[in-house]
Amino acid sequence: MDTPYRIGTSGWNYAHWRGRFYPEKLPASKWLAHYATHFDTVECNATFYRLPSEKTFQNWKASTPKGFLWALKASRLITHYRRLQDVQGPLEEFLSRARLLGEKLGPVLFQLPPSLHYDEALFEDFASLLSPLSEAAVEVRHRSWIDDRFLRQLQAHGLAFCLSDTAGRYPFHEAVTADFVYIRLHGSQKLYASSYSEAELHLWAEKIASWNRPTYVYFDNDFEAHAVFNARRLREILGACLGPLPAASKKV
Repeated sequence: MDTPYRIGTSGWNYAHWRGRFYPEKLPASKWLAHYATHFDTVECNATFYRLPSEKTFQNWKASTPKGFLWALKASRLITHYRRLQDVQGPLEEFLSRARLLGEKLGPVLFQLPPSLHYDEALFEDFASLLSPLSEAAVEVRHRSWIDDRFLRQLQAHGLAFCLSDTAGRYPFHEAVTADFVYIRLHGSQKLYASSYSEAELHLWAEKIASWNRPTYVYFDNDFEAHAVFNARRLREILGACLGPLPAASKKV
C-alpha cells in the first residue's frame, strides 16, 4: 500500500537562500508564494517566538495554494516559559489563531526545552489538553523523556514522538506512537549546517516506507539552502518507490 507523505523545510524566510533558492530580484514578500510552487508543506517556527496576528494567519492561508499544509511550532510560552503547567489559556489562544488556516492546518509541534525532565503526571495533565488537535507531535531534548512510560502516554493520546536528528546535540530515538510520523532533520554532522548525504536520504526513505503511514518531514539545515535541496531529493527518492501522494489534510 502506498503511504502518503509531506516533505518541506523548517521555515522559508531566509535571506541567505536568495540566489540559491529564491531568484536574486524576487522581493521577500513573494518568497512564500515561490516556496509554495516547489513544496506542499512548511513548518512555521515564527509561531514559537510570538503569536502572529489574525491577519498574518489569514495571509498565510491566502498566499498558499489549495492542498498546502502548515505545520506550526507551538508557542514557547506553553513549552519553555510555563513548562507545560497552567497552559490551558495560552493553548486555547494559540489554537484559535491556528484554526484560521482552515483546511491548510497540518500538525502542531510542541518542542520541549532541554532543561525539562520527564514528569509522568505533568505530561499526562498536558496531554489531556491536546484532544482538540487532530495531529500533534512532541519533540524532546532531555534524555529522561526516552522512557517507555512516556511513549505509552503518547500512544494513549494519539500523539507522535518527533524523530529529531540534531547531530548528536540532543538524544536521538526512533519510536512510532501515532497514526502519523513527524520527522525534523536539523543536520546529521553539524547542527543546522550540514547537508544530508545520498546514503542518509535513502536510509530515511527506507524508514518512511517501512512505517507505512502518513509522514511529515521538515529539514532544518538551512545553511546554504541545504534544507531545500535535501527536501527535494528525499521527495524524489520517495516518489520513485511510493509515488507522489500528498497527506490528507486535517483540522483542529
